[in-house]
Amino acid sequence: MPVLSTLLHATTFKTAFLSNLVPAIGLAYTLQTAAAIPSILAQSERFYDLSGSLTYLSCAALSLYLPALRARYVAAAVKPALPSVLGALRGVQGAGLNWRQVVLSAAVGVWATRLGTYLFSRITADNGTDSRFDTIRTSPPKFLGAFFAQATWVSLCMLPVLALNSLPAATFAALPAAVGITDVIGILLYVGGLSFEVAADRQKSRWVQEKKEKKHEEEFLTRGLWSKSRHPNYFGEATLWTGIATTAAGVLVTNPAQVGMGLAGWGALGRLAAVGMCAVSPGFVSFLLLKVSGVPMSEGKYDKRYGDRKDYQKWKEDTPVFVPKF
Repeated sequence: MPVLSTLLHATTFKTAFLSNLVPAIGLAYTLQTAAAIPSILAQSERFYDLSGSLTYLSCAALSLYLPALRARYVAAAVKPALPSVLGALRGVQGAGLNWRQVVLSAAVGVWATRLGTYLFSRITADNGTDSRFDTIRTSPPKFLGAFFAQATWVSLCMLPVLALNSLPAATFAALPAAVGITDVIGILLYVGGLSFEVAADRQKSRWVQEKKEKKHEEEFLTRGLWSKSRHPNYFGEATLWTGIATTAAGVLVTNPAQVGMGLAGWGALGRLAAVGMCAVSPGFVSFLLLKVSGVPMSEGKYDKRYGDRKDYQKWKEDTPVFVPKF
């Protein structure tokens, strides 16, 4: 396929690690640009969140298979087989993938699919509009900026997984296949965070539906997990990305991974760089949720509506903004 060959050749860098990492990040911006064009023309944000989820899935898939595609591209005669996901999970030698790559990529896929369908259902129920876009949907530069911001969000959140998937296959042959402490901690954090986020979203959806059915007259949700944290869904999201970053960091700080990343000989500085690459993900998510588009927008809206009510003031006083209090 000449087009594929041209793309692979054009995205070849000094190291195999960068040759796999950079195209996956580039794909995020390409897909978001493609989604932005019809959205700007229609002045509609209906597919904004859904396009973000599809970008997560596409980048995860590309990062998993790109190293194998490059190996097949440079092979002169016998083409190596494509990676086997099931083989990797079973620990089959020569599967072409490590089980951690498959599990973390699947973790991103589960989260992105769940969130994307949830947000798309919500915006569809609201006639395809989202108040976040009220002041920008009619401005093409600002609207395009929102899609580029989403591409940046995808790239930074996925950086631990993209880095892990960009390691040469030989790296994992030198790593123990057994489950390690960072694997356990990371997976537990992911499962706990995702469960927390899903439960919080379901509680809010049920509360909204009950309000529409006139089963209560509450103006804001203060029950369930929302009595433990003012933003339990955001806390769950930050926690699950911390889990993904923990498992990925446990691999990237090892000697074989340092060699695969081109950081051999850097010593502690190389390991610090690997940890920093993983910490960017939960750090950026937390910053975004706490300082930019999450808590500030939500609290500002509710403060404007109910800030003078004593029951609202008491809820804010008694309930932590982020980390739950049990």
